[in-house]
Amino acid sequence: MSTNSSSVGQLLFQGPTCFGWKQVLEGAVYHLANCILLFGFMAGSGVYGCFYLFGFLGTGYLCYMLWGWFDACGLDVVCWSCLLTVACLLQLAHQVYRLRMNVLPEEFDLLYKTLCLPLRVPLCSYKEIVRCCQEQVLSLAMEQNYAVEGETPINRLSLLLSGRVRVSQDGQFLHYIFPYQFMDSPEWESLHPSEEGTFQVTLTAETECSYISWPRKSLHLLLSRERYLSRLFSALLGYDISEKLYTLNDKLFAKFGLRFDIRLPSLYHVLGPSSSDGGPESEDEDVSEPAWSAARPPGPPPPPPLPPPPGSSPWPATTHPARVPRARTPRRDSSPLGD
Repeated sequence: MSTNSSSVGQLLFQGPTCFGWKQVLEGAVYHLANCILLFGFMAGSGVYGCFYLFGFLGTGYLCYMLWGWFDACGLDVVCWSCLLTVACLLQLAHQVYRLRMNVLPEEFDLLYKTLCLPLRVPLCSYKEIVRCCQEQVLSLAMEQNYAVEGETPINRLSLLLSGRVRVSQDGQFLHYIFPYQFMDSPEWESLHPSEEGTFQVTLTAETECSYISWPRKSLHLLLSRERYLSRLFSALLGYDISEKLYTLNDKLFAKFGLRFDIRLPSLYHVLGPSSSDGGPESEDEDVSEPAWSAARPPGPPPPPPLPPPPGSSPWPATTHPARVPRARTPRRDSSPLGD
């Protein structure tokens, strides 16, 4: 043990054992390898930083292997450099595999860039949403019903990806649903997780449509487990419902020339009866008197009543019997003289 410590002390505190330095510098391959390694260690973080790091390190170790084979003629230099080069190549292959695993189908990738990326939703959270709908894209043919009023149960939540869907009630057109809007957000918000119900409107595809759909129970389980996703869906659904209400309000403005408060319940009943053809663009149908009275602007206030003529009673005659005046009872603690 003392012999080893003395040898280590000699190596640390004595001068170098080299009696003469080589006058000939190493070849260009050796210096090129060091420069490449220097650039490689300047890599950043993230997936692309790993690509940069292992790409430069693998190239640098490859130059070391060539230098050891042609110039240094050392088997150990060649073996270690070859081993480090293979390790860097394996790391690059692993990063490529991770990128391939993160690739989403075209429809879901476009949905993420359009709806979730502006809100800075993490990709891992978005993948939880995609897995909940089983990565399936469903389709509707032209004039095919997604839901029928009073018949289709509310057991899912769907988001339109392409096409246009018409919403109607009792044959009366209400509004359209466009891409990247929820198809049944009001129905989703109207029921608790344990309740059941049916659609109050009919949803019909006007063109060929594609959409994704989450089962109601599976989505409720996911939202109860992930608080961030629950807040995200709450914001998206609230915005979608408000857009639908504003669309109804714009339709009323185009029909009556008035804007209503979107907080009023049952705006549909102000639309009036359905027209004879029931088409979505028929705006000149007759309006019933109750609907028109609800949409009629308030007129000027009625004039004040005229004063009664002289000699007449200031109060109008009524059929109610006149009240009999009652004698005022004096207080017990007071005398008739007011002492």
